[in-house]
Parts: sequence; structure tokens; C-alpha cells
Amino acid sequence: MINLPKLTEANVSGKKVIVRMDLDVDEDFSRIESAKETLDYLMDHNALIIIIGHKGRPSGDKEKDKILSLERLAPVIERITKKKVEFVAEIVGEKVRQAVQLLTPEKILLLENLRYHPGEEKNDPQFVSELSSYAEYYVNEAFAVAHRDHASITGLAKVLPHAAGMRLDKEVKVLVKVLEDPDRPVVAVISGVKEDKMDRIASIVNKVDKVLVGGRLPLYYGDDNPNPEKIIMAKLIPDKEDITIHSIESFKKEIQKAGTVIVAGVPGKYEDDGHRQGTKEVFEAVANSSAYKILGGGDAEAAITLLGLTDRFDWISVGGGAMLEFLAKGTLPGLDALKV
Repeated sequence: MINLPKLTEANVSGKKVIVRMDLDVDEDFSRIESAKETLDYLMDHNALIIIIGHKGRPSGDKEKDKILSLERLAPVIERITKKKVEFVAEIVGEKVRQAVQLLTPEKILLLENLRYHPGEEKNDPQFVSELSSYAEYYVNEAFAVAHRDHASITGLAKVLPHAAGMRLDKEVKVLVKVLEDPDRPVVAVISGVKEDKMDRIASIVNKVDKVLVGGRLPLYYGDDNPNPEKIIMAKLIPDKEDITIHSIESFKKEIQKAGTVIVAGVPGKYEDDGHRQGTKEVFEAVANSSAYKILGGGDAEAAITLLGLTDRFDWISVGGGAMLEFLAKGTLPGLDALKV
């Protein structure tokens, strides 16, 4: 069992608190909404809140990277918190320091995209030192990036008193239960277009009973199924944008037998009516099953929202990649940093 420091046991009253949130969002703001309980708790205790986060992968070209600014999220956070949000178009420096000095419990500060600064992904000690100087406490409410060894995830937790955000703490408890005491058989439905999911499958295969592989992933394996007894590879329709009817039926057969189903990614190009069948039928089979079902990843969550299945899942993780890595390793760098 992972015991993380709890926010409810922290002395945050009247203190400046940096909250690392999941802000890598487009039009679906559920990741921000998932932090509401944590933000409400801090506001109820008159904490001075400084929100930090990232969006995308900036190229270093200021003009091209403007689209990745977090400024547009200020009104979103205002709507969720019912509190005035002041956006600061810097991450560190004098403008930030002045804004922090003038901060009151009546408003929240939102800093610019962390990844605009090279020190974030490098976990640069100088960047950590400057960022940490603005606060007296750190809260991690960013499970979706807890598998990153970045300044705002592991660096700040090592230099500031800290706690897990309330949603992050719940997320870990759910996944620990799935990892340590699941209802079997455990079936993982892993799909998508990113080749690195092959590594996730390899690392999780010995902890589940079946892995159903969809999306573009079967193309990366070719004719080489590394574990045919456990891994069922979907066949794809000619344009490669969905899985075949036969594969859908094969997946549904395994799902019906499952005690626990883990979903990460979408089997097909669900946003296109003509390529939605695989995602629709597989996800409906999961939703209708008697299994304990968890789902992670932005595309998968968007798909079940589109299909009206959201309330049929027992747990929706804010991070698909982080969810799979946690189930593979039993921990994440961001969680290890909180435990220190």
C-alpha cells in the first residue's frame, strides 16, 4: 500500500501553496474539474494558491508556441473555483515575484506553461529553487504526469513541505486495489497510435490475464505476437482506421468473462462516424459487463463521453500513460517524491 501525505493533515492555513495541476487540455476540462476538491479545501483554509502546469510540447519558437499558452484557462479555472484568477505570462522572474507578493485569498495566480522554460523537463535545480521560493507548500494534483521526473513533479516535492492532491490520492488507492487484489480474470484493452504503448503492453502483460490490442498498435507488431496465449491482436480494416468485425467479437468474448477490465486508448478512429464501430461495440461491451472497469487517457474518455457511457465506468483515470506505468511498476517518480 502506498501512503501519501494527506492534504487534510497539512498546515496550509494562510500559506502560499503551489498546486501542480493537469492543464494539458483542449476543450475537455475534466482534468481541471477533477482538482476542484483540492482547490476548495485550500480556499476554505485561506491558502494563497499558485497554480502551475504545462500544455503540449513547445518547440522553442515563440510565435508557433503561442497556441500553448495557459492564458485561455484562466476563465475556466474561474468558473470552476468561483474565484478571480490572475494570469501571469511568466513562470519565474520579477513579474511572478511581484504577483505573489500581492496575492490574497480572494484570488488565484495561474503561471505560464511550465514547458516554456527548459528547466522544467530537465528538472534543473536552479529552476526548482526559483519556483519553490514563491511558496511555502506544494500539492501534486497532476497524476497524468506523475510518471515524469520533471521539476514541477519531483523537484518541488523534494524541497517544499508537500501533500498529495485529493484526486491524486484517490487515483492511487483505486489503482493499488486493481494491482494488488483485482477480481479476475483481468483484461486490459490497450489501443492507440503511439508506438511506445508496445512497451506498456510488455510491462503489464504478466500482471493481467489477457491483453486486447487495437488501434494502430497491431501494425507495429506485424506478424510477431510476443505472447499469443495472453495477447489478442486485432485485425484492421483495409484503411487501418478501425478493427474488423471478427476482432470486435473476439474482444467482446474476453470482456464478457472478465472480473476487471482496464481500458487505455481507443480501438479505432471513433470521432469519424464511419470508423466508430470498433470503439462503440468494444466500449459498450465493457460498460455492460459485470466487471470492475477503469479507463484512462484523453481519447478514451472523450469516446465514452460521446457514446454516453461515462457513468457506466467505476473509475476514470486522468492519465492513461501514467495509469499503465503505475500498474506495471507499482509506483511513479512523482509518487516516490511525495513519499520522501
